[in-house]
Amino acid sequence: MNSIIRPAIKYDEPFLWEMLYYAAHMDEDGEASFEDAQKNPDLTKYVKDWGREMDVGCVALEAESNQPIGAAWIRLLIGNEKTISYIDDFTPELAIAVLPDYIGRGVGTQLLMHVLDAAKKRYSSVVLSVRTTNPAKRIYERLGFVVVGKTTNRVGTESFNMLIRLQ
Repeated sequence: MNSIIRPAIKYDEPFLWEMLYYAAHMDEDGEASFEDAQKNPDLTKYVKDWGREMDVGCVALEAESNQPIGAAWIRLLIGNEKTISYIDDFTPELAIAVLPDYIGRGVGTQLLMHVLDAAKKRYSSVVLSVRTTNPAKRIYERLGFVVVGKTTNRVGTESFNMLIRLQ
């Protein structure tokens, strides 16, 4: 699919909340709304106050309508924001999601390639967490991510922590 990828800006925060809902599989976990992501203390750290100095992100737009259809973003989560994917105080965590109607059309791969390219300017590696049952793991591996650990995620199932070295 032909989409337009642009940098994520501060004003994209509402769309990032929507994408976090999908990235965290809240639609599959029975949580009813995008607002649930904003209320979840395990998730708010990924988006709240988007546009910090070290934040890196991209938004995919549908080429014909210019409507946002996906996003990938990277945030350094240290101190009291550490997650189960924490590697060190220099490795940020990636979040990515595409609207359900656009899954399987190459948008996620385009987003990943753009956000990782942008991240190279600030970071030497990036980590992500993916459920062991998520087929997206193959895309991450194809782009160079490797499994560095296995954890129990916020809903009690297993996830892989995956790392990519950018330099």
